[in-house]
Amino acid sequence: MSEVQRTLGVIGGSGLDELERLTDVEELAMTTPFGAPSDAIIAGTIGSTRLLFLPRHGRGHRIAPHRINYRANVLALKIAGAEQILSVSAVGSMKEDIHPGDMIVVDQFVDRTRHRTDTFFDDDGVVAHVEFAEPIDAQLASSLTDAAKRAGATVHEGGIYLCMEGPQFSTRAESHLYRSWGVSVIGMTNLPEARLAREAELPYATLAMATDYDCWHEGHDAVTVNAVIAVMQRNVAKAKEIILELAQGVPDPSERPATSALAGAIITSPDSISTAARDKLRPLIGKYVP
Repeated sequence: MSEVQRTLGVIGGSGLDELERLTDVEELAMTTPFGAPSDAIIAGTIGSTRLLFLPRHGRGHRIAPHRINYRANVLALKIAGAEQILSVSAVGSMKEDIHPGDMIVVDQFVDRTRHRTDTFFDDDGVVAHVEFAEPIDAQLASSLTDAAKRAGATVHEGGIYLCMEGPQFSTRAESHLYRSWGVSVIGMTNLPEARLAREAELPYATLAMATDYDCWHEGHDAVTVNAVIAVMQRNVAKAKEIILELAQGVPDPSERPATSALAGAIITSPDSISTAARDKLRPLIGKYVP
């Protein structure tokens, strides 16, 4: 077996709740100061890469997008040793040239969520403001795009992911409004996930899997669960191939913008941070606040 050199956290979205072809597999039952993640983390290796796989909705798709404990998911992966995170997510296409079955490696987000806690720095008396202008890690996204091409996927490089609250799909008026903003795809899960990954200093990239045209496209029926599932099953098979390809060449996580996101971002004086807050936030702030 090759010596493990990289550790990649993979958060699997709708339909992707297991990965085959892992060796040295173990199941990690995790807990965090923010509660339990969606499910146990499945750890295993592919070549020189250790994969930490977490099904976002739980195995069997038990957790709705607005009920996911995003903080626990991200922090559990960090505690388990993830150096960076790949998010795999089903989305609706908002552009004519992005067809159901296509893959999109997005590079920006628009946040339309309403009821989700989107920071680790919430009620513990610690204030931090991380930079988030470029939410996707460019190197990880580039490697992901190359992996998708090697896997034979139709892949679009770049694009805006609009994250809606859900769990309902869009109204037609909303769909047309979002298209007027120039967004590429619409989904329900990548925020606050990407924000929390930045606070956890984990480079983050998204593999978005188009399943439908939302409800804006006059030549297609409005989105339904049955239609989504049919395309999603094909997408998931291809996404697994892409993950295996990416595992052959995960980029070095050192010296990337996200890995020092909290340096200078913590505004609260160390003298004002309680022992309880230090203990709770230690996996995040430990290297800055002893």
